[in-house]
Amino acid sequence: MKTAADPASPRLAPLRVPAFRRFVLANLVSATGSAMAPIALAYAVIGQGGGAGSLGVVLATNSVPTIVFTVAGGVLADRLSRSRILFLGNLLAAAAQGVLAALVATGQAATASIAVCGFVSGIATAFTAPAATGVVAQVVAAEHRQQANALLRLPSNAVKVLGPVVGGVIVAIGGPAWALSWDALSFLVAALLLLGLRLSAPVTTSSALADLRAGWSGFRSRTWLWTYTAAGTVVVAAWLAGFQLLGPVIAAEHYSGARSWGLVQGAFAFGLLAGTVVCLRWKPHRLLAVAVVTGSGLCLPPAALGFGLALPWILLAAVLAGIGLDVAIVAWNTALQQQVPQEELGRMSSFNGVGERIAIPLGYLITALAAHAWTDRTVLLVCAGAIVATTVLNLCVRDVYRVHRT
Repeated sequence: MKTAADPASPRLAPLRVPAFRRFVLANLVSATGSAMAPIALAYAVIGQGGGAGSLGVVLATNSVPTIVFTVAGGVLADRLSRSRILFLGNLLAAAAQGVLAALVATGQAATASIAVCGFVSGIATAFTAPAATGVVAQVVAAEHRQQANALLRLPSNAVKVLGPVVGGVIVAIGGPAWALSWDALSFLVAALLLLGLRLSAPVTTSSALADLRAGWSGFRSRTWLWTYTAAGTVVVAAWLAGFQLLGPVIAAEHYSGARSWGLVQGAFAFGLLAGTVVCLRWKPHRLLAVAVVTGSGLCLPPAALGFGLALPWILLAAVLAGIGLDVAIVAWNTALQQQVPQEELGRMSSFNGVGERIAIPLGYLITALAAHAWTDRTVLLVCAGAIVATTVLNLCVRDVYRVHRT
């Protein structure tokens, strides 16, 4: 009898592929550093005398290049070896974080220099994200791609539970430079692992501009793809505004502050991990419809906070939202890999990624404008309602139900 721990189990079949094991290991190593980086970055800014404004500048300079260069990254992912792009991208991120760690350690860091390092890291992300999307489709058979996508997220989600805690301890004991140094080292190790993938480059005779035009045409022609991207932009913006931004404020005003918010964040991370386990066992037929429905679970935490429910209910809402989000991500990635040819995956994922990244400043802008007219709890309920309404509208698109497991 096959068990969950048996390498012959269909749920673990992708791990029999050496290239996929290497890819998972590289992502795991990189995730350990990335989980510590936010708290290290925040305290690096604070340590050189900066406040919320300085931190906002640093975060903005990191997100801008991911919006500007992601499409270019998608074009290159369909023209060059994806393993080479991932190697160079991780190497660039390692260099940026290494320089930042050195500046912080020597007391020479300033808002401007931290922002420059963040900008370079953002460029690296813009080029590696589209390339990474196509790796699973290139190395894993179609019938095992959902399990592969889930297995890829399993160690990363596990790290998200413990990483911030460990990062906080390291920053508290040794300072942010140590956590930033580990982030740089993790990128370097991941780069070396990814270089060993040695994925072949696609054969193309067209120009990069022609590929961009063809990619945009292919994106527009797939109704299910652009409508999901548009809906996702609204959902992510509402989630960021209603949970990530206003959540800590509500926790400070009406609960026990950082302690309660830490529990909520931990519950959400636990939900993500549980969602990955669900994806290893459940293989839905209508992948895109499942992604749309489960993604709507993000409305639960802002709604619970908006209604002023007790902390246990908020924790439950966070767990359910985490489960739904991870199921949605795995289902979406599997649908994209099965419905889009490998030679177009980079561009299609980059167009989708631009929509998600635009949601970051959009969500913060919405909150800033709404805060002048409504109370924080009203904004939370509006954000929850926007997620539900967007989900209903997306489910009205007939093409959503035509995207199913092949």
